[in-house]
Amino acid sequence: MAHLTPKENLLRALNHQIPEWVPWGYEGFANIVAPDGLGFDMSAPLAAEFTDMFGVPMVMEWNSGPIPKPDVFILEDISKWRDIIKRPAVLDNIDWEFCSTRDLAKRDPELIKFCMGTLGNGYFMNLTYFMGFTNALIACVEEPEEVKALLNFLLEMNLEIGKKLLYYYKPDVMTMGDDIAHELRPFVSEAMFLDIFEPMWRANVALFKEAGIPAQHHNCGAFAPFVPFIVDMGFDAWDPAQPTYNDLPAIKAQFGDKLLICGGFENNGFVSWPDTTEEQIRAEVRKSMDTLAPGGGYAFGGRVMGSADDEVATTRSAWIRDEYELNKDKYYK
Repeated sequence: MAHLTPKENLLRALNHQIPEWVPWGYEGFANIVAPDGLGFDMSAPLAAEFTDMFGVPMVMEWNSGPIPKPDVFILEDISKWRDIIKRPAVLDNIDWEFCSTRDLAKRDPELIKFCMGTLGNGYFMNLTYFMGFTNALIACVEEPEEVKALLNFLLEMNLEIGKKLLYYYKPDVMTMGDDIAHELRPFVSEAMFLDIFEPMWRANVALFKEAGIPAQHHNCGAFAPFVPFIVDMGFDAWDPAQPTYNDLPAIKAQFGDKLLICGGFENNGFVSWPDTTEEQIRAEVRKSMDTLAPGGGYAFGGRVMGSADDEVATTRSAWIRDEYELNKDKYYK
């Protein structure tokens, strides 16, 4: 018989202990804590088009939320960033005590309180939001010092906000996303990563780790080459850990209880194909859990990508969750 709540069980796994059952890796993701303007209100839909705090035009993408409006870049020349990228006014207009009292009163105490470690997006992603992928990558090659100056400007604000979040919101977990890989390999070389982006990630996560807060890193795609670096930085967990693009058993064997693999289920590909059967999807859930759950260090998470009104996606996501529930208790006795 389980004695822990789902929140306690996931926090145990995030703190590198063996849980009572395989946690659901997204247990607290509806319980983000941040004042207005610094985090999306998960209970309210976003407008179809809006402008983010830095002035980037955003549109809603059908299955993954807000993305920059295609082919509209606010920064064309990295050397001009000081003229374009300004400190968001919202940072100087927050009543932290009022917001935290109001926001925490609305939060379910049985869900994990988690906060974003960065202002909306990570360092690589914010750079691409400002410039687009092509211009951002060219800037990293041609003018890395200007890129680093811009990212340090963001880092200073992230650390400022992080200290406020720690004091007023007292989060259970910090999460930082910075999708720096696609399905074949990372967008940048290891040398470029270590020179430009690794110092930003390391300084950002250190603030929360020094406060005793577990840290989770989000990176889609073939992120395996950079996993050793996030472990060394102090990140405790990585999601979504897509098995098609990463050798998850090898990563688990290498890092053991130093890294919680969250997800481990491929939500792209065959699970969304029209002719995939319910049993094939359920078998894939069992395969993921049988491969990664033994010995701990794993929190299952999976769904079929699609909008809330996509009946095929929601039905298949329900099969995935149900099969997880049927199997979650068989690994730790």
